[in-house]
Amino acid sequence: MSSCSPELTGAEWAVIKAVWELQPCPAPTVQEHLAKSHAWTCSTVRTIKDRMVVKGLLVSEKLRNLTLYRAVITREQAQLGELRYALKHAFDGALAPLVQCLLDSEKLSTAELDQLEALVVAAKRKSGSSSTSPSGKP
Repeated sequence: MSSCSPELTGAEWAVIKAVWELQPCPAPTVQEHLAKSHAWTCSTVRTIKDRMVVKGLLVSEKLRNLTLYRAVITREQAQLGELRYALKHAFDGALAPLVQCLLDSEKLSTAELDQLEALVVAAKRKSGSSSTSPSGKP
């Protein structure tokens, strides 16, 4: 799963965030961690985690009568999956309209805009260093 970008359900997001924070962890620990935000029973959490194991999002390890879970994917991989899903489904794969939508809908501070600009500049430098110059020479 390391090279792909998974799409997670809302319940899977809640569980995997808890797992990232608590891993390795059994289902009861996650259920307790999520008790304030979700009224899930331990068996519900265990079912979600088991489905996530089948999907390749988590791995489980049985120690006597306790099953411990660890995340297979990183936070960055999960975020990329969400971003690619939105890009594909809401923006027909076009990145500029997605960014424009965010810029139009969010009240960004000058500092945040400066940070975004710096990210774009850095990305241009990075892509420029791996491509050829206008003269055609590397």
